This record gives sequence, C-alpha cells and structure tokens, in this order.
Amino acid sequence: MTEEFNLKYVEYRESFNAVLDKFCNDISTVPEVLGESMKYSLLLGGKRIRPVLMFAVGEALGVEREKLAPFACALECIHTYSLIHDDLPEMDNDDFRRGKPSNHKVYGAANAVLAGDGLLNTAYSLLFGECFKGSEHISAAKFICDAAGIYGMIAGQSADILHENDSVPNEDALEFIYENKTAKLLIAAVTVPAVLKGGAYYSELKQFGKKLGYLFQLTDDILDASGSFENLGKTTGKDDKEGKLTAVKLYGLDACKLRADIVGDDCHKILDGLQGDVEFLHELVNFVKARVN
Repeated sequence: MTEEFNLKYVEYRESFNAVLDKFCNDISTVPEVLGESMKYSLLLGGKRIRPVLMFAVGEALGVEREKLAPFACALECIHTYSLIHDDLPEMDNDDFRRGKPSNHKVYGAANAVLAGDGLLNTAYSLLFGECFKGSEHISAAKFICDAAGIYGMIAGQSADILHENDSVPNEDALEFIYENKTAKLLIAAVTVPAVLKGGAYYSELKQFGKKLGYLFQLTDDILDASGSFENLGKTTGKDDKEGKLTAVKLYGLDACKLRADIVGDDCHKILDGLQGDVEFLHELVNFVKARVN
C-alpha cells in the first residue's frame, strides 16, 4: 500500500471514530451495565472498513461526510452486534475479539445478548431518524435494514450454522453464506452514498460491494487456516475444528489464494468503469486481499 493510501485510510477511520466517540458519549442506560457492554464492543477498535468504504465512496460521488455519518454509525452498530452474538458459546464460541476478551467473557452471555440487541435496536433508531430527511434517506435506511435482516446477514449466519459438518461441501451454499453473511453489509456501505446521490452508479457499486465481500470472506477463510492469533486477535483454526463450510474446505488453500486474485481483479474492473477519483478504492481492494488481520 502507498503512504498516501495509508494516510487517507487513517483519516477516514479517525473521522468516523470521532463520530462514534460522540455517539458512545451520549449512551446513558439504566442499568449502566447495558450501555457499558455496548460501548465495550463498539470501542474495541478494528479496521472500521464499512465506515471507511462509505466515506470513500461518498467522497468519490460528492456526498458530504456529515450526511453519511449517521448511516455509517448505524452500520457499525449492526456489524458490532453481529460480532458479539457470533462469539457466544451457542454460535462460534470464541473467547477473544480483536485481541481482547469477547463481550460475553467480560459481561456474561446474557448481558452480551442484550448488548447486541441494544446495538441493533439503536441502529434502527438512528436509521428511522434519518427517514425524516426525505425519500432518498428512507431508501438508504431501508437498504441497510434489509442487508442486516432475514434476507441478508441473519440469513447468512443461519446458513453458516446449518451447513456445519456437511458430509459433502456445497458450492451454492458457500456462495449464499459469503453473499449474505459478509457481503450484504459491505454492499450497503458502498451503495448508501449512491442512493443519497440519486442512484449514481448504484448497480455498479452494488456489484462491487458483492465482489469485495466475497474477497473479504475469502481472505478470512485463508487467515483462519494460515494466520496467527497475534495478527488476528482471535482464535485461529476454529473453522476446521467446528466443521464450518469454508472456501479452504471446498477448494483448498492454494486454490483460495488464486480465487482471491481473480475476485480482486473483478473488483478493479468494476472500479475502472466509474468516473471520479476511485484510486483509494482500487488500493482498498489490494488492502483487503493482502491483509493479515
């Protein structure tokens, strides 16, 4: 990655973190533990790739960052709630997230469920608040809700559990899991700016988000098989132990790396068809493909 890309990524991320800090400062709950557990997971850090994507696409399309901030915050709340629930003993049973104890290890499983529920409901409240600003805001809010729901991320999570320990790995099932569990929120991140801009490059960006989501999950599967706890901040090798349906299981590690190159090229081709400054997005594709955490 170029130094310019790294600086720009940090600038987008820190801009969003300022939004998130203000959001967290305004959370005041009774009992206090509810708000504390919500903020614990929100503020664990991470790449913030969804808000960064939204801000970067917004800049390329000429959509003000302030206009995108509530949508980015809602999207990060949804993503964080999914991680809290994903780490629970009844799901992936992981004791660590981003190198620190998972929410349920700090606050208990019951409070972790409620923290996730609180983040999801608060995200919807943020999105409903945006709906008073016009039809394009309504469309953008609905897109995120649909991406997070039973025709999106939740469906992908359900399929992920359903296909554990399948005797014969199924490519169609893997595609479904990739598109819904991972790609739908990335699609939302890149299409919300298009919706707010009156549909500019909507179809192209939707396809870009899908391909990028596939690439992101491919690298996740590769890293689970070949990465380290020190880099990932979570337990590695769990997919294989739990019989998860992954690209590594279906194609093998070397073939997954080749597929990542092919999908990365697909992302670049889509971006080549867009007008405006998309150089950061090109480099972001390479960043996702080369990431070690």
